[in-house]
Amino acid sequence: MHAIRIGLTGPIGCGKSTIAGFLREIGLEVIDADVVAREVMEPGKPAFEAVVEAFGPSFVRADGTLDRAALGRRVFADPAELRRLEAIVHPGVRVRVLERILEADRDLVPGVVVEAIKLVEGGLATFCDEVWLVVCEPGIQRERLGGRGLDEVTIDQRLAAQGDIATRLRDAASRVLDTSGPIAEVRARVRAAWLDLVREAVERAIGPDL
Repeated sequence: MHAIRIGLTGPIGCGKSTIAGFLREIGLEVIDADVVAREVMEPGKPAFEAVVEAFGPSFVRADGTLDRAALGRRVFADPAELRRLEAIVHPGVRVRVLERILEADRDLVPGVVVEAIKLVEGGLATFCDEVWLVVCEPGIQRERLGGRGLDEVTIDQRLAAQGDIATRLRDAASRVLDTSGPIAEVRARVRAAWLDLVREAVERAIGPDL
């Protein structure tokens, strides 16, 4: 039996990393797809060469690494360019995420969390037992993004690039977690959701009447 696998997704600034942190506290292994994407775009990796070929050498910094900030400004200003970048990066991310999941299974961790905005679109949800959609109120979302140092123009670009992602993903979600309230309440909801998931997994394995 493999470790319980949770896919964690939702709009930018709604608290995916916070919830992932709570699950890490419980003892789950967390795989951040953004971190994996950076790994597969490192110099010497196939995605690096493909990105440079597609977008040009001007996005390579003096130290030989990708200028991810400049690349981000380019793709988030043009949906077609964003799709082109994702088509290059997502296959490598899927392979590495699956490798990390299998490593976690071998390490006998109780559960694995795959945190990704493009969990469903990028094909990562197929590796998961459940998809948890993280949402919050729009005003809180913008406030959190501003707290990361993003200006209003950049915030608008990032939100526009995602569209109404929360609505699109609701049908794919096993559970919806709203992080708008006090942090202690959010932590309690996460813990309760995890315990529910464990109970359901046990019942499937041995039957509810045993």
